[in-house]
Amino acid sequence: MPVGMPTIDGSLATQGGLVFFAATQDYYLRAFDSGNGQELWKARLPVGSQGTPITYQSPKTGRQYVVISAGGARQSPDRGDYVIAYTLPR
Repeated sequence: MPVGMPTIDGSLATQGGLVFFAATQDYYLRAFDSGNGQELWKARLPVGSQGTPITYQSPKTGRQYVVISAGGARQSPDRGDYVIAYTLPR
């Protein structure tokens, strides 16, 4: 399953069959189908991330979110202080 570049941290798997990877040197958060490995979505982060994505569900709206911290990858000169949340489709 191609994930862009080698990962340096863990993945997040959801009950709905998505697997998220973010800790790559190319600044992307990617979502894959856990059944067939197909890349379903990706978003470029402002700087690299060395973190594992997390998920939470809003108790108010019931919406599920995937969150990633992006502070800069180990081998990159780019640095930042970001926490970015993406809403999963219903």
